[in-house]
Amino acid sequence: MFNALLLFFILILARAAARRWVLPLRRVPGPWLASCTRLWKLYHTFHGNMEQVNIEMHKRYGPIVRIAPFEVSIDDPEESLRVIYGPGTRFTKSRWYEASDPPGAHSLFTDADIRRHAHERRLVSSGFSMTSLLAMEDFVSECVKVFEARMTGFADSGQSVDMAHWLQCYAFDVIGEITFAKRFGFMDRGEDIGNTMQTLEGFLSYSAKMGVVPELHAPYSRLVRLFSPGSLPLETVRKMTVGYEFARAAVEERKQAGAEHRDLVARFLSTHEEKPSEFPMSEVYKMCTVMIGAGSDTTAIALRAVFYFLCKNPYKLQELRSELDDAEARGLLSDPITYAQAMRLEYLQAVLKEAMRLHPSTGFTMARVVPKGGTVLLGHNLPEGTTVGINSWVAHRNEHVFGPDVESFIPERWLRSEEDANKVTSQFGYGSRTCLGKNISLMEMSKLVPQLIRNFDIQLVHPDRPWKTTNWWLVKQADMDCYVRRIIKT
Repeated sequence: MFNALLLFFILILARAAARRWVLPLRRVPGPWLASCTRLWKLYHTFHGNMEQVNIEMHKRYGPIVRIAPFEVSIDDPEESLRVIYGPGTRFTKSRWYEASDPPGAHSLFTDADIRRHAHERRLVSSGFSMTSLLAMEDFVSECVKVFEARMTGFADSGQSVDMAHWLQCYAFDVIGEITFAKRFGFMDRGEDIGNTMQTLEGFLSYSAKMGVVPELHAPYSRLVRLFSPGSLPLETVRKMTVGYEFARAAVEERKQAGAEHRDLVARFLSTHEEKPSEFPMSEVYKMCTVMIGAGSDTTAIALRAVFYFLCKNPYKLQELRSELDDAEARGLLSDPITYAQAMRLEYLQAVLKEAMRLHPSTGFTMARVVPKGGTVLLGHNLPEGTTVGINSWVAHRNEHVFGPDVESFIPERWLRSEEDANKVTSQFGYGSRTCLGKNISLMEMSKLVPQLIRNFDIQLVHPDRPWKTTNWWLVKQADMDCYVRRIIKT
């Protein structure tokens, strides 16, 4: 028995040594434990601070860091970004994404098949065109008005506002309007309807951790079904996406209503009717589910970042307010502001970009697999099958691209020159995987931010205390209580 255990530990040590000193990635620097086992990555994933760890690793080891035995993180938001994610890339999504779907399933977010992803994206892309979105702008305007009314109520009562929560409510209701022609009612009730937010949080936590060891996803799913019927883990594994049943019910209700409304459901159903074999009803439900989950969280995160950094930098807030006051005095702003008007406000757009640079929504590397034949990145030969990726938190702090003041909130960095204005960020992904909902998110932000800034004075209740963040792929913020006061205009 002793000899068997001794042999087992010798084999474990030999495997670890081979991964560290023999395999092709042996020359890539990084933590010793990360080169031997995925436990290093799993440990930091469990702690919910992988984005900060990733930044520190690059500061310590340089532009390429080994974060698992067969995985490296890259800090090169120019050449390597184009090679890994650019047009025509053969780098496929890694197995990390498998844990975000039921075993064997796929979605536009998770699909590793490049051709299939491109085909399915084409089927729905027209619904996300700028022309389509502008036709739905009134839906967003209605949500802006509701949110403004709720903030007015808080201002008149003098009580503080959990701004992190309320911005999530706004984002959920906008997605409801755009997708189903119906607000979900989060802003009306001010609460987590049906525990949707909590369920989304549980889903993100599960997929982030299980993504590190995706080979356990399928057997874990089977075990949960077998031994834990009706449990929360079962629901998380069975649906593997927030609000699937909710989305399906909303789609069916929307079909029964037959409203004359060019929302996304109408467009998805039209595609289904034209190409039922290529786009069955299951795909309609799946697309709506993705909209509810990813569409609400990412925008809420970006909006929190905007207001947080403006509160932390009152001079920048005043600069934005001056731009809005000037535009209003010249009769260039309606009430609420239109998307076209907002896009012409240069400082506003710079504020949005800078907030998303400092706090991008995603906090892990966008992991891809090196294709057949291998590749060379930053002078290192990476064999086929190696997982590589760039973390937006790392890329957005690259001093070569953004200058030495990367930790400071400086919207002006986007206004200095044409070159500055065209800096590349990966807030919404890159290349063929750029988020389909990018323009929806930008519209939501561009309409809400100026409307609140022009009408309210917003201050953090605890300005000297940093907010709390948790990284389960999406870096969500909490502890953002604010005082809201109405601005009386003369």
